[in-house]
Amino acid sequence: MNLGRPEALEASYADLRVAVVTSRFNGEVTRALQQGAVEELGRVGLGPDRVSVLEVPGAFELAPTARRVALSGQCDAVVCLGAVVRGGTDHYEYVCQAVTSGLTRLAQDAAVWGRNGVVITFGVLTTATLQQALDRAGGREGNKGAEAARAALETAGLWAALGPLPQR
Repeated sequence: MNLGRPEALEASYADLRVAVVTSRFNGEVTRALQQGAVEELGRVGLGPDRVSVLEVPGAFELAPTARRVALSGQCDAVVCLGAVVRGGTDHYEYVCQAVTSGLTRLAQDAAVWGRNGVVITFGVLTTATLQQALDRAGGREGNKGAEAARAALETAGLWAALGPLPQR
């Protein structure tokens, strides 16, 4: 069995528990990302009993909320969704840097939590314009929320197939 191939892992998806944490800021975009993620999870058979949807005020709140969810032991993966659109101030750079750093650090830490680790995926759009964000949230560039959910499934399936982490 080639564990790196998604089709080899699909049988393991049905037992996964996934949380989708979504920023409400830029709601037109983030609602579409969330819908894409939930639909992708549903496509492989994960229903409301296996998918938790949580919303936070803005992108900055994604990492600490995802950390709390991951530490709860109630999920195998956390899909983080948001949209940061460039404005006329430096705020964009600070938020993008904080969100990216926070989720990167969390993803590395959570990889060794619990029996198989907790997968953290990054579905945060950082765009110059609202139209670019809309194009990536179900528009002509696809739905990055669905892609983040798919990445969570594949990674969690792979980690489960690799077997439990050694106890320290």
